[in-house]
Amino acid sequence: MAERTVWKGHIKLSLVSCAVGLYPSTSSGGKIRFNTLNRKTGNRVKRQFIDSETEEVVESDDQVKGYLVGKGSYIQVEDEELNALKVESTHTIDIESFVPREEVDERFLDTAYYIAPTDKVSNEAFCVIRDAIRDKGMAGIARIVLARRERMILLEPLDEGLVGTTLHAADEVRDEDKVFDEISEVKYPKEMKDLAAHIIESKAAHFDPKQFDDRYEEAVADLLKSKQTGKSVKNDEQQPKTSNVVNLMDALKRSVSAEKAGSADKKTAPPKKAAPKSKSAKNPAPKSKVRKAG
Repeated sequence: MAERTVWKGHIKLSLVSCAVGLYPSTSSGGKIRFNTLNRKTGNRVKRQFIDSETEEVVESDDQVKGYLVGKGSYIQVEDEELNALKVESTHTIDIESFVPREEVDERFLDTAYYIAPTDKVSNEAFCVIRDAIRDKGMAGIARIVLARRERMILLEPLDEGLVGTTLHAADEVRDEDKVFDEISEVKYPKEMKDLAAHIIESKAAHFDPKQFDDRYEEAVADLLKSKQTGKSVKNDEQQPKTSNVVNLMDALKRSVSAEKAGSADKKTAPPKKAAPKSKSAKNPAPKSKVRKAG
């Protein structure tokens, strides 16, 4: 089954354009989701909009967007009126400028999308635009309308396609000074920083998101499995004890010793045997599979 686009239009570089689509780069479909139930009956509850004055239920056909202009005074706006608004970025990603990627503050990055041509005719122009961006080592800045809002989008080559990351507006990123101003500079022995640096070096690794399992999600899955089978819910894992070390230098030294001991245990542990390959290895079963409610 072909991937579904969340947006279709054209990408444009000066007078060169081609048809492209935006595809989600992430998914949360496998996460456990809960429904809200009536505790007494066990039935699902449904949300209703209630008129603030008459206290009567307002059906979906009678609901309309309203913009507050004064106390109790609103301007009503129909969905059709919003859909009729047209700006160029509604259907076109027009690349306005190119910037060094390192100049883009990571705090401005929002949601990433894959961008690919939507037909064979557009393939050549798409590849030209992609390769030109890659050769220059720059990132494109463009505009796009998503969810009835014009957003800036950062364009970068990724393998055979492009990745477009929507950007927060300047007024959406909070000023760090309001948070960091209360941090006062302190003087401490150089040995403290050296010990901390040693701990960092002992934990050095390469980024691999596959090693980060959602342990809370797994615990929820185990809870649901226990409740499905009627077993009593047990929580054998004890909460980690808080350290009674109050001296920072002592804590750093103990941490270094603990890291050394941990490294020694890893070296002496026998190597794991590789599991035999099978036809189903490409699609392993999930660790904890439960029937979702609703």
